[in-house]
Amino acid sequence: MSRTTAVIFIGNNAAGYQRADAFLWERIIYDYGGVGVGGLATAGGIGWLVREHGLTIDHVRAVEVVLADGSVVRADATRHPEIFWAVRGAGANVGIVTAFDFEVDEVGDVGFAQLAFDASDTAAFLQAWGDWVVDAPRDLTSFLILGGARPGEPRVAQVMAVIDSDDPDTVLARLQPLAEAAPLVGQDVRITSYRAVISNASDETHAAEGEPTARTGLIGRITPEFARDAARFLDSGATYFFQLRAVGGAVHDVAADDTAFAHRSAEFSVVAFGSSRHQTSSQWNELIAPHVDGAYVSFETEQGDAAVEAAYPPATLARLRAIKAQVDPENLFRDNANVRPE
Repeated sequence: MSRTTAVIFIGNNAAGYQRADAFLWERIIYDYGGVGVGGLATAGGIGWLVREHGLTIDHVRAVEVVLADGSVVRADATRHPEIFWAVRGAGANVGIVTAFDFEVDEVGDVGFAQLAFDASDTAAFLQAWGDWVVDAPRDLTSFLILGGARPGEPRVAQVMAVIDSDDPDTVLARLQPLAEAAPLVGQDVRITSYRAVISNASDETHAAEGEPTARTGLIGRITPEFARDAARFLDSGATYFFQLRAVGGAVHDVAADDTAFAHRSAEFSVVAFGSSRHQTSSQWNELIAPHVDGAYVSFETEQGDAAVEAAYPPATLARLRAIKAQVDPENLFRDNANVRPE
């Protein structure tokens, strides 16, 4: 399908951007600054610069852990190395981490883009966006959100991207190829601080209603088959929030057995929110599960052996069970993808 390529531009100030309909921007949800470090740094940690700097756990250099027997240990590469290995990807099963030592990367101003596309051809857009992300330099990380179309309106794809550069020409060069993927109906692109990107959390106490279902999986490049079935999944009404997050680039640089997070070849994390009345899990199992290889524990509400085996490959799971038998033989820490002692 031929189309005129849209032009992506950087606004001069907070009001310096075009918008199609106001609802597009009201519906954009970007990565949440209120996430607690305890879960982030023990499960994985997929952030806005993950393709360039890796997972949060890749920057952990030591931890202080309260074990099941009440003892407190400091674990790193040389002291209690098996605990240190397990904490980075399966920390909820090992103990309560009360302190972290991080090696941090300095980040200056970045390019932050929020783009809205007409995704009427959902499968084609998914394929184009996925190829754009994987083929882009590592200084670009992007997340994508899709949901059901509103009556009489096209489905809107909400793309968010951070480019680790304060040079407008570089930022636009990274983004412009995506403008060929589908009609661009809204945009907000600016140079800002990383802190501003992530400072989106309310100071109010966290609260929620209901018990949503969340399903998750990890995939490689987006294939035509996955794009087709993802479009069918969205059309089924099984999810109101379908997100893909880039997890490639620097994540690949760490060996699969270096941490308990072993799915280092993945390119994307896929997550869908729904509810039991929408039969989210049954549609997920039919349409999405055949394409995934692995799972990210922080976004999965299913419990049981199948969920644990999806999160941890056989060799990783066997090693975790052996560690669990040593540090928590009674399985005190048994929530959140429970690894039972061997």
